[in-house]
Amino acid sequence: QVQLVESGGGLVQAGGSLRLSCTASGGTFSRYAMGWFRQAPGNEREFAAVVSRSGSSPVYADSVKGRFTISRDNAKNTVYLQMNSLKPEDTAVYYCAAARSLYYSSSYSATDFGSWGQGTQVTVSS
Repeated sequence: QVQLVESGGGLVQAGGSLRLSCTASGGTFSRYAMGWFRQAPGNEREFAAVVSRSGSSPVYADSVKGRFTISRDNAKNTVYLQMNSLKPEDTAVYYCAAARSLYYSSSYSATDFGSWGQGTQVTVSS
């Protein structure tokens, strides 16, 4: 198993930027595909982005494409989510997740991921 901890959330104005980090411990980080999900109160957990074990095949939800960038540094056991041009609709708790045996798709479900962080709050004011 792998343990995940998110950081970098906060309060920003619309149009601003934030960079989220997710650090992993335990397991072998490079063996996991890594994803970011988000969840607003009362809503389902929503896929945002995923990156392959090598970091070469990112996939984004339409709602964040062109604004968010997922990347990873296997040497640091860290996955990042760079969020630009933030909108109030981006307000949510953001979760980092790890998966094994994840195949290419245009979208992913939370059930595809076996390990989760505790989440970090992102609030975008208008």
